[in-house]
Amino acid sequence: MPTIDCDPAAARSRLEEANVRIEAGNTDHERWRAERDGAVAVAYDDKVVVQGSDPTRLTNLLNEGGGRAHVYFDGASRGNPGPGAVGWCLVTSDGVVAEGGERIGRVTNNQAEYAALIRALEAADEYGFDAVDVRGDSELIVKQVRGEWNANDPELREKRVRVRELLERFDRWSLAHVPREINDRADDLANEALDDRN
Repeated sequence: MPTIDCDPAAARSRLEEANVRIEAGNTDHERWRAERDGAVAVAYDDKVVVQGSDPTRLTNLLNEGGGRAHVYFDGASRGNPGPGAVGWCLVTSDGVVAEGGERIGRVTNNQAEYAALIRALEAADEYGFDAVDVRGDSELIVKQVRGEWNANDPELREKRVRVRELLERFDRWSLAHVPREINDRADDLANEALDDRN
């Protein structure tokens, strides 16, 4: 349960700027309460306590962002082109803080990989991390984004530009190719989404 030593008025302003609804406290000791994404922030005279199943997002808002995350991504396409899906996972020293997988329609494998990277970076940005270490098992995507290889396909060039725009939102970032077994959670999430017929 994170405890943030801060000015509760300043913390309240940060949450209001992020469109988090503030309510009155439940006791005489509580100055206010705010709830978001499975977590509750409770303000006292000189601190805010965050509790719940997913405190990371609220904690980062209260700390004015910050922290570092390992970001894993993977895209899948059956048929190349064919039905595609993405999987991504955000990991901090506290463990997995967010993950997701979803179908994205008919795409090539490279389009799916870029879509997964974009979704993962958007999630890291939403969580307010200021540093990301991004890992994926597509050597092509990693080397294109880092500028080591050209992106000849116009659509992939556009996606590379979008990725670079997202990376610029972070104070520090790195991007590396990893073997599939290190990227297995993102791979599982992409394949589970692809297998889900609902």
